[in-house]
Amino acid sequence: MTDPAAPLILNLNGYTPLPLGKIAGIVTMLEMTAPPPPLPERASEGLTLERMTAPDVAWYRALFRRVGEDWLWFSRLRMSDAELAAILHSPEVEVLVLRKNGVEAGYIELDGRVPGEIELAFVGLVPDMVGSGAGRFMMNRALARAWERQPRRVHVHTCTHDKQGALIFYIKAGFRPYASAVEIVDDPRLAGVLAREAAPHVPVIEAG
Repeated sequence: MTDPAAPLILNLNGYTPLPLGKIAGIVTMLEMTAPPPPLPERASEGLTLERMTAPDVAWYRALFRRVGEDWLWFSRLRMSDAELAAILHSPEVEVLVLRKNGVEAGYIELDGRVPGEIELAFVGLVPDMVGSGAGRFMMNRALARAWERQPRRVHVHTCTHDKQGALIFYIKAGFRPYASAVEIVDDPRLAGVLAREAAPHVPVIEAG
């Protein structure tokens, strides 16, 4: 039996075995260097996008989980309250919350802590809003806000754990892919960070 702790070895067929308990995704990095034309929008009645000033950490984590659990978002769930608050309360970070008739429906986080750059650090909708067209409304307004800060570039990344179609959505919004990488991490479901049932499109593989 293969030792699950053994180092990864690339075989001649191009496959890289993963140790048990790990997951891997292909990450695509995208950027834009000038404001794009807005995406065509569908019905936007009842939609608003509002900045949350110094958001509460517990509130943020709850929304982060609602939006991202199906796509294996976990990084902010592993941070301490102090670490997360330091990011969210930075004057260079904006949390823009999408609401539908006053109810939270998604969010985009703009991170401008690197001079000359704005990263769309997190972009997503709650499950029942996916496919509704609300993402176009949210993206158009978030990009307009990002470019008001006159960055050198705006960038975002997505991976194969995300919703199918996310990459195409970003390209249609005006982003250009410029790099890719393989990300290998401990499966957050095995540590209880996310529900065992989260992201069924990514199988849980563990010892025994």
